Amino acid sequence: MAPASLPPHAATQGFTVRPLAGDTWPAFAALVERHHGVWGGCWCMEFHPEGKERGPQRRAQKQARVAAGTAHAALVFAGAACVGWCQFGPPAELPRIKHLRVYTQGLEQLPDWRITCFFVDKAWRGQGVAARALAGALGQIARLGGGRVESYPEDVHGRKVSGSFLYNSRLAMFEHQGFERLRPLGKNHWVVGKVVEAAVD
Repeated sequence: MAPASLPPHAATQGFTVRPLAGDTWPAFAALVERHHGVWGGCWCMEFHPEGKERGPQRRAQKQARVAAGTAHAALVFAGAACVGWCQFGPPAELPRIKHLRVYTQGLEQLPDWRITCFFVDKAWRGQGVAARALAGALGQIARLGGGRVESYPEDVHGRKVSGSFLYNSRLAMFEHQGFERLRPLGKNHWVVGKVVEAAVD
């Protein structure tokens, strides 16, 4: 496997994006383990129904979901190394979004898909990995039939926010990829949406 510490300029040579699945699980797991479970041992489980449960079982829970096809993510690769991801899925798969009380107060209809979090290897931040992951997730959603897609990014305009806190990335990145602001969600977050057409074979 290519080392995760490839020089940052290597990112300019292009990334590939692959779905989270059985064959990509080892690369995904290696990225999580390089970062000590990510966010205190999250293992990208926080937004799943069982995400409230803390503990070492999360790795096995995530792997079981991947095997069952109930965990979706677009994984960004630099060579053979996974260097970031964008998690997405239908609301039943990812019900535990942040600011849920405020979200449900303004809810008219659930989306077909949610984009809930991003993670980028520390050695690759600032290289466009998150944007590539978002584009990859939208491509996978199109191949899965398309539909209305929502996400909940943070508006950082005029503010300095550490990238490590931007689990749902920046509002500007979503707007650059065609999302529209639907309504505010808390002080600095927004519900944004986009309709993705189904891919035609």
